[in-house]
Amino acid sequence: MSKLSASHGAHILVVDDDEDILRLLTMRLHARGFRVTSVASAEQALAHLSVDPPRVVVSDIRLPGRDGLSLFEEMRRTRPTLPVILLTAHGNIPDAVDATSRGVFGYLTKPFDSQVLLEKIDQALQLSAPSLPRDESAIPAPAGKSDDAWQSGMVYRSSCMADLMNEARMVAVSDASVLIRGESGTGKEVLARAIHLASPRARGPFIAINCGAIPEALLESELFGHIKGAFTGAGNARGGLFQAANGGTLFLDEIGDMPLALQVKLLRVLQERMVRPVGATQAQAVDVRLLSATHRDLDAAMAQEQFREDLYYRLDVVSLTLPRLDQRREDIPLLAAHFVQLITVKYGKSITGFAPDALEALATAAWPGNVRQLFNVVEQCCALTSTPLIPQALVQRALRVPTMEALSYAEARQRFERNYLVQLLKLTDGNVADAARIADRNRTEFYRLLQKHDLSPAMFRTEAETIADR
Repeated sequence: MSKLSASHGAHILVVDDDEDILRLLTMRLHARGFRVTSVASAEQALAHLSVDPPRVVVSDIRLPGRDGLSLFEEMRRTRPTLPVILLTAHGNIPDAVDATSRGVFGYLTKPFDSQVLLEKIDQALQLSAPSLPRDESAIPAPAGKSDDAWQSGMVYRSSCMADLMNEARMVAVSDASVLIRGESGTGKEVLARAIHLASPRARGPFIAINCGAIPEALLESELFGHIKGAFTGAGNARGGLFQAANGGTLFLDEIGDMPLALQVKLLRVLQERMVRPVGATQAQAVDVRLLSATHRDLDAAMAQEQFREDLYYRLDVVSLTLPRLDQRREDIPLLAAHFVQLITVKYGKSITGFAPDALEALATAAWPGNVRQLFNVVEQCCALTSTPLIPQALVQRALRVPTMEALSYAEARQRFERNYLVQLLKLTDGNVADAARIADRNRTEFYRLLQKHDLSPAMFRTEAETIADR
């Protein structure tokens, strides 16, 4: 989603007891296309917050009664991800800086450049945008279920995810087999569970198994069960996952890793709706809706005769593809905030979220491990942070991004120049004439450069050359 589409028409709450500033800010924000609510006190701001929640709050620190810092603290308790930008006089800068360390998105000193404020608001909107409205009228919700309960595990605002979830809800009401495609870590099991919860089978069991994580010798027994004495170690009869999922949904993750011999038996179960436990002579009827997932290219697997074509068409009645995390970057701030809320309960910490530069580092990272990697990064940051606001350094550490050293232009040039000379001398084994020629410098000038950087050609000469010079 473009920056314009993400921010156009967004609701901004402006709080300032100076009528002139309030009027000026309102005019500027209206001209930019924002919807603006202007109030003169913290109490009025809190009243509007519960009725018409804004996307961003811009507040003066000095307010009558409860000041801007108190307002921020109150907002943080109820809406920890809401961006707050403080406007402050020079005398209040220490307070503003302290507030930033506690979660304020940013602050500007008066008199401020309105363009800078607009850029700050745009940044806040991009990094903390809410979910897109869902089209709830398209499909009726399952009986007895709230509209959003089925997708409570899915966190998104991107249009590609909104389209996918609409498709998922449509297919959920049927009993059709669904093949969920997507890279590892994109959330295939979470989507499968959402489909189950939106289906008429929601009150039945949801059973998940990773077909690639169980040895081939055990997978058949896990799926179909076994009778007593069916194989060594089978001391008692045991039902399989198909029997456990009876009346509900069975999710077969990484179906592309299923052995060919077992693919034949799975195909028979899907055709006959009957399961024969290992060692049994009679089959048992089962009523199971099958969902499956894979990160493999099944077309290539079929071409290499590693996956049965007839089973593929049984599984792929409906196909849903989860996008990579880098294809839905709008969702990263929301996902990060969601994970923080989950993890803070686990660690018993008071963490409000990420600092703006830390959130930007998350939003621009590569994410080869997709949503699973993001969760792991957030968990590491939550475990290590000692402040309510997670700093950029912890995010870079978790992402294994080297911290860039801040150098002046002169320092950077000097470092490059010395490294360049060292490489030349290594290349020429300390031969100044050859090094100077490669550098397109005369020998006198080259010697001067060596002296400047405390370098001696002898340091780079081989032992044989040193003896020859003697």
